[in-house]
Amino acid sequence: MPSITVRNVPDEVHRALRVLAAQHGRSAEAEIRDILANAVKPQGRKQLGTLLAEIGRCARLSDEDFTIIEQVRDKTPAKPMTFE
Repeated sequence: MPSITVRNVPDEVHRALRVLAAQHGRSAEAEIRDILANAVKPQGRKQLGTLLAEIGRCARLSDEDFTIIEQVRDKTPAKPMTFE
């Protein structure tokens, strides 16, 4: 995994990062990774669960419908892919 070095970080910024990290129960390095990841994520990106829930609402599926789907769906674990 690539590394990044950031030089000349002002003392007050470094202190603020350490405080944030402590509040979130992680290291300053982990806090910086989280800040960077959130800064570059596409705005408005939806997660799979959100999209599935939206599809269910659009299809007007009821809790009873979901129960029926759960009863009939294939619950067999997927077989691992092999490459020969």
